[in-house]
Amino acid sequence: MTKLEALALKAMHAFDPERAHGLAISALKLGLVPLSGPVTSPRLATTLAGLNLPNPVGLAAGFDKNAEVLAPLARAGFGFVEVGAVTPRAQPGNPKPRLFRLTEDQAAINRFGFNNQGMEAANTRLANRPKDAVIGLNLGANKDSENRAEDFARVLSYCGAHLDFATVNVSSPNTEKLRDLQGAEALSALLAGVMEANNWLKKPLPIFLKIAPDLTDTEISEIADVALAQGLSAIIATNTTLSRDGLHSAAKSEAGGLSGAPLFERSTRVLAKLSKATEGKLPLVGVGGIATAEQAYAKILAGASAVQLYTALVYHGLSLASEIAQGLDTLLEKDGFANVADAVGTGRDAWI
Repeated sequence: MTKLEALALKAMHAFDPERAHGLAISALKLGLVPLSGPVTSPRLATTLAGLNLPNPVGLAAGFDKNAEVLAPLARAGFGFVEVGAVTPRAQPGNPKPRLFRLTEDQAAINRFGFNNQGMEAANTRLANRPKDAVIGLNLGANKDSENRAEDFARVLSYCGAHLDFATVNVSSPNTEKLRDLQGAEALSALLAGVMEANNWLKKPLPIFLKIAPDLTDTEISEIADVALAQGLSAIIATNTTLSRDGLHSAAKSEAGGLSGAPLFERSTRVLAKLSKATEGKLPLVGVGGIATAEQAYAKILAGASAVQLYTALVYHGLSLASEIAQGLDTLLEKDGFANVADAVGTGRDAWI
């Protein structure tokens, strides 16, 4: 992180967290944020569900909910970018305040509730996306929808022509009963509808599923079975947690999903168990608590083919993406791996 970026972050933290996030989006739109450009090497270049990535470090959904800053994010050092979540209709989300920094814990709690401008606004921007980047969309459901399962297919059908992949998000804790769709029967029916919509696209997409970290071993096994049966392309593990174990910050009791450093071990254990349950038949994306190259590497050793960041950017700035990618390259070289794909899952048993 440069001195200028450190000063900018300090200034941003003087604002309410949601206001600061809006200012970050505005700064990217105005070209005020220094961007590293592509980060790649023979060790870092890899594939994820058939997608060619310059490096395995991606941006998680939630930062750019409405696909407003696709071009600058594509130049920020990420190997791939996921935007959204986007729902069929625009919705305001939950009442404010709904985002809380837990600085002592290097974490955040949010209860946004899928606030976004809707699929029509997102699709207009996605139509003008940079063509040399890998961009995916996190699919969401409207809070008041009579058929939430159908909402995912609707967004995919509407926006799919401009995407490289799409993610079914049934793991946000901030839309009432949404996580109920992770049950084997409900999930199977939901994914069948999404896969049918995908097959109608001119160019069907890799379809990912994002799961919660608060799952039992049985639930993890059931999700793995459903994902394989439905022909999914990857699973993202994990979303935010409802756990509050070991927190120290004043906002620790706020309702919502917890992300950041406290999620690292919990999400990595779920990732490793999922890797074992899928027997390497399905690529996995590791998310949760990554703030260093060593933590990204740990996710890869536990079974992730790629990783995603978000909350750590709040504390370390956007330059963290390129720093982690470069650090990962060094770690792979040190351990004698010719390519990141060779390291995937080699340390999985340490987490189970």
